[in-house]
Amino acid sequence: MRTYLKILSTGIAVPDKVLSNADLEKMVDTSDDWIWTRTGIRERRISEDGISSGDLGAIAGKMALENAGMNALDLDLIMVATASGDHLFPSTACIIQDQLGAKRATAFDISAACSGFLYCLTIAYSLLNTGTFRNALIIGAETLSKITDYTDRSTCVIFGDGAGAMLVTLGVDGKGIFASHLGSDGSFASLLNLPAGGSRLPASVETVKLHQHYIKMNGNELFKVAVRSMEEAALLTLKKAEIPPEALDLLIPHQANIRIINSLIKRLGIEKKKVYVNIERYGNTSAASIPIAYHEAREKKLFNENSVILMVAFGGGITWGGVLLKG
Repeated sequence: MRTYLKILSTGIAVPDKVLSNADLEKMVDTSDDWIWTRTGIRERRISEDGISSGDLGAIAGKMALENAGMNALDLDLIMVATASGDHLFPSTACIIQDQLGAKRATAFDISAACSGFLYCLTIAYSLLNTGTFRNALIIGAETLSKITDYTDRSTCVIFGDGAGAMLVTLGVDGKGIFASHLGSDGSFASLLNLPAGGSRLPASVETVKLHQHYIKMNGNELFKVAVRSMEEAALLTLKKAEIPPEALDLLIPHQANIRIINSLIKRLGIEKKKVYVNIERYGNTSAASIPIAYHEAREKKLFNENSVILMVAFGGGITWGGVLLKG
């Protein structure tokens, strides 16, 4: 019997603090018009000092549990997608497990940058199908403001903080995730990375002086790769499900840049009204982008149990992925 990964509930956490384009005008050589026309962003959320990705992820996870009426002790698996985890180790998933009190759950992180949440969903589907786990809490959590250089106008205008969560289980009623596609190409790793802090370039006075503990991005080259990889992820996922783009009811793309989203819409040939976009309010929240957008679309009742929804992303690595679900 065919199984599907059912989404039982969702949750999000976004900081109260707003960093607007007007605020950034006072910090770097930029303008609201420059940022808006190139990215589609008006503002982004910034976490307070002392608030980590794990803290936001735990809040989002708690909301998902409450919305499903589930006790944290009943959780089997916690997977966290993040590029700005609390530590190199232990995993942010273990930090969240402790905060939730999910003592019986297995917990680990996935590192696939902005594609990480879709990687987690695909892995969860496989793991639950083995029968080892009954349910999973999937979280995308980022505090990118902690690793953003606010003297670099090419990156500081883009990124924001937030977390999104999905509580999932297996079902056989035809509702849920039924197709996915993942990919990566490490030859493009230098286009988007955080150079220092790992074993290749350990922290030193020099790495701090050169701002190498902050996100670095080659925007022009990354744009080309992003559009191509997002299109591939979308089309190959749809092909696996034997569904044409025009049959989609809703597209939820990674909220990286409005020009990338518009290019994807054009290449897929779908109507803009079928695309959920919230980048104007949050900026690029990396692995948290898609679960936040899905939660909002669900709360706004933009789809029903029979809707066909495609979630698609690309991220540093580079990585890309697509997940197709019903309802």
